[in-house]
Amino acid sequence: MTFSRLTIALDIMGGDNGPHVTLPAALKALQENPQLYFILCGDEKIISQFMSPQKSAIRDRIEIQHCSDHVAMDERPSSALRNKKDSSMRRALERVENGDADACVSAGNTGALLAIAYHVLKTLPGIDRPALVSALPTDDHHKLFLLDLGANVNCDSETLFQYAVMGSVLAEEVAGIENPRVALLNVGEEQIKGNDQVKFTAQLLQDAPGINYTGFVEGNDIFTNCADVVVTDGFVGNIALKACEGLATLVLEESKRVSQENWWTKLLAKIALPLLRKIYRRVNPDQYNGASLIGLRGIVVKSHGNASSDAFLFAIKEAEQEIQRQVPKKIKDKIESVLMERS
Repeated sequence: MTFSRLTIALDIMGGDNGPHVTLPAALKALQENPQLYFILCGDEKIISQFMSPQKSAIRDRIEIQHCSDHVAMDERPSSALRNKKDSSMRRALERVENGDADACVSAGNTGALLAIAYHVLKTLPGIDRPALVSALPTDDHHKLFLLDLGANVNCDSETLFQYAVMGSVLAEEVAGIENPRVALLNVGEEQIKGNDQVKFTAQLLQDAPGINYTGFVEGNDIFTNCADVVVTDGFVGNIALKACEGLATLVLEESKRVSQENWWTKLLAKIALPLLRKIYRRVNPDQYNGASLIGLRGIVVKSHGNASSDAFLFAIKEAEQEIQRQVPKKIKDKIESVLMERS
């Protein structure tokens, strides 16, 4: 199915830098895709001032919804759910719920986004809890989808099984991976390793129709293209992701430091600069910005709170892809098919 019009509700006030990042990204997205329309949820005065110099062709594809409030980055999710009913985050999600928008993108408070999205949109039939999933680079220019990244720190085997099904659908529909390989993150590859929760999930996946389950993988396998989808609970997944991000930052900063130690290292760095730039473009974290909150009755993409304008643009593009590929419907159909086979 091809959409002639894609409408995305943006939480303009969310994130560490709010409109200074989200609005430039929105304008660039509109310039790149003539099918794209935005509902900009936030302070109307700030949005209007930023949009005033723009061409009418772009302004015609923008609706501004004034919101009197926003969710702070350090706000408790329960407080945001109860007290921020006119926040830019909640209004953006409500526009998805009532059918005005095909997706929501926010760089706001992760816990609040999870709580409000779960309350407003509800989960798909057969899904107990939504999951946060993001793509990571691997060797051979492949992508790996890792979930859960922190939506649920405690997961039973049935929830992990549902994550595997949802991750498989996302990898197939968004990344175009045919029959994606699904693995469970564990402390070893042997079947005797791991806790009862992981072992029982493995049994469920081995018997599941339409899921290409390949077994256990360890943390050092994540970037080796040994799987297309790696499943774990939100506690382990969030730690694994943050450890990877921290290591990437360390390597980058250490490379800069070493390259400036003396004239010889400066010369070598200058010679290697084209290669280093090519590697950086390959692993640039901006292009992997945009974690999908899957399992809901609507599309929600979470950008990093400290994302740059370019990084937020990638989160918007992720939402565009999921709209075009009808990801929630595909997950719903897959879950129904799997559950029917299991019954």
